[in-house]
Amino acid sequence: MSGDTIFALATPAGKSGVAVFRLSGPRAAEALQTLTGKALPTPRVAVKRRLYASTPEGQALPPLGGRVGWGAASDASIHRDAPLPTSPLKVGGEEKIPLDDALVLYFKAPASFTGEDVVELHTHGGPAIIAAVAKALTALDLRLAEPGEFTRRAFDHGKLDLVEIEGLADLIAAETEAQRRQALRQAEGELSSLYESWRGPLISALARMEAAIDFPDEDLPDGLMMLVDETMRILSDEIEAHLADNHRGEMLRDGLSVAIIGSPNVGKSSLLNRLAGREAAIVSARAGTTRDVIEVKLDLGGYPVLIADTAGLRESPDEIEQEGVKRALKRAEHADLKLIVFDGAVWPDFDATVAEQIDAEAIVVLNKAEFAVGRKTAIVERDLLLVSAKTGEGLDALVAALTDKAAKALNPGAQPALTRLRHRAALERCLGALRRGLHAPVVELKAEDLRLAVQALGRITGRVEVDDVLDLIFREFCIGK
Repeated sequence: MSGDTIFALATPAGKSGVAVFRLSGPRAAEALQTLTGKALPTPRVAVKRRLYASTPEGQALPPLGGRVGWGAASDASIHRDAPLPTSPLKVGGEEKIPLDDALVLYFKAPASFTGEDVVELHTHGGPAIIAAVAKALTALDLRLAEPGEFTRRAFDHGKLDLVEIEGLADLIAAETEAQRRQALRQAEGELSSLYESWRGPLISALARMEAAIDFPDEDLPDGLMMLVDETMRILSDEIEAHLADNHRGEMLRDGLSVAIIGSPNVGKSSLLNRLAGREAAIVSARAGTTRDVIEVKLDLGGYPVLIADTAGLRESPDEIEQEGVKRALKRAEHADLKLIVFDGAVWPDFDATVAEQIDAEAIVVLNKAEFAVGRKTAIVERDLLLVSAKTGEGLDALVAALTDKAAKALNPGAQPALTRLRHRAALERCLGALRRGLHAPVVELKAEDLRLAVQALGRITGRVEVDDVLDLIFREFCIGK
């Protein structure tokens, strides 16, 4: 319930130097006062406070001995590295037992992450301290937060929209520099601002249409329909260009998918292990060792790349190997990039079935370079990359080629990138409604298509409000004056 005061450990569980508890809700400030026995600190200023728990009647809590310290004390009664008392004592007329010294912060609503009163307790990160503080908070009738509940409250109080929340989730999950940059731009509202810059003119156009329908006797601007159509046309073009991005943002979130394709025993698994810097795949002289797809995540130039080793392409009576070949072909079909590997030990002979997988974007590698002679072949009108998975020869050139492909495929450019299928589906609905509206035979149908376009954009950020249209009708046209 939104009226509850919730708490959660905001740092990973386990032993650490510092553990951070976050509290949010109408009783957060009261809980801080109860835990410390002191008045609230100045909002947004970190101060040192000793935390206490009430001694349950008839039950002795285990003492917390030892010496703790955060530096210079903010209370005259607390000294740096002063030992914690080992028995209950009177705090504010109540018998309390000390828990820990902590840095505490108070964020007064609405100037907080959730828009509610928020408290942070920065305690020492020992498991016993974490358990004791959690028990004390529960005893104050605070509820343990559900997953994502703090962020949900931020949305409910208008602190974040859905796109910013998704950006925050991506920022937490980011594993490479490029992912971090994209997520930060989204979390800070760049993508939301773009969508709102489209939604605003559409709401204005819809307001004009509603006015023309509902108040035909009012003095409305000349050329109203031409102005609305022009707005719809401009925004249609902008949304269409935004959608024609080759899924860069979505690929950057998930990683560029690369499939290593080749015949058995050409060194695909050895190449994967070289790129990964570890023994990720089993390497054997026995053909058909790789039966399933083996994936490795790489960070190449700050871009995430997911490389998959696949079964060697060949005819085989073995049912399991046949399934492996099917999976290899399926992975090649859906991969963003193919790394085609040929065997330098038998060059210039090559497998025609593998050669059929070469497309314009594929990187073609001749492995076992120590045995290879010549760089060109009739199957591709370009240089091959000569690599030796055994010695490491040519590996830098291969990594450079993969990095260049990743940068070209994933770099979002100046405009914030479309990052989720949910966004894409809503924008496609919006674009479809605008295109229909441009050719609508009657005013009422044009207005309905505009309304659908506004709703589709609003669903991306979580803002779907009829009042936006009503406000503009009365503000711009002064209906009823």
